[in-house]
Amino acid sequence: MTTLFFATDIHGSDTCWHKFINAARFYAADVMILGGDMTGKAVVPIVYQGNATYRVALLEQEALLHGEEEVQQMEKRIRSRGYYPYRTTPDEVQEINADPHRLNRLFVSEALKTIERWLAYADERLIQNGARCYVCPGNDDVFEIDDLIRSSKCVYLAEGEALPIEDCHEMISCGWSNPTPWHTCREEDEEALAARMERMVTLMKNPATGIFNFHVPPHGSLIDDAPVLTQDLRVKYAGNALQPVGSRAVRTAIERMQPLLGLFGHIHESRGTTRIGRTLCINPGSMYEQGTLLGVLVKVEHGKIKNYVLTTG
Repeated sequence: MTTLFFATDIHGSDTCWHKFINAARFYAADVMILGGDMTGKAVVPIVYQGNATYRVALLEQEALLHGEEEVQQMEKRIRSRGYYPYRTTPDEVQEINADPHRLNRLFVSEALKTIERWLAYADERLIQNGARCYVCPGNDDVFEIDDLIRSSKCVYLAEGEALPIEDCHEMISCGWSNPTPWHTCREEDEEALAARMERMVTLMKNPATGIFNFHVPPHGSLIDDAPVLTQDLRVKYAGNALQPVGSRAVRTAIERMQPLLGLFGHIHESRGTTRIGRTLCINPGSMYEQGTLLGVLVKVEHGKIKNYVLTTG
């Protein structure tokens, strides 16, 4: 029997990454799978004011920091919530705000530093217990992180491959999504997404006992329900109005191939399980900003799912 632990959408949270890596030992998992969206959402400037004092605004709350200890505590807090702290000056802030390309370069630089630090942590911890770890960058993830992941000793880049999980189980992974209102890094229309998944399916020996690790969930599956947005991308009705935003191409692939298991993410609010035909579909959800790692443990053996349980930690 093989025990899988799956989590997704940790969006730059140091706390969630550490919990994910340590879940291998805590849950005695043989295979660790991170389903996408590793990188954070934004850079948070910590602006020097003189006399060892810094000003910072986190989640619309401003604070003055006095001395190195307070700055380091704030940096840790920022990283735990999935943002990138950056010490700077008022002059540099003005220069960056005036140059969107410079801001983008800064974001990518800070994201790469974080991923590099994460991989070093993973290599140190995972080499002790021998768990296999697969990650598949999601639609929010910049392409520059892929080569960093390939350099890891213990973390494997799963995008686009058919990987053996157990004797009769294989996994294919796709971090791309159908179009979103935010025009993120890895998204494409449904036709292109269908072709991408079809290429991966052809690599599998037996899709019927396979695992589809697709970042975006199938359309109309209830695990793809997201709040309805206004034209300026604000949440309508305090988030009480929902609509399906998953991929029709993913749904078609699930219906046609009927894999054993589908692992999804992308829609943080839609934690749950459902079945499409014989396929068990799971979205563990995400609470990365709270430093809470949502996940799922699945035990597979001889072409069957023995049991599964959603986890919170």
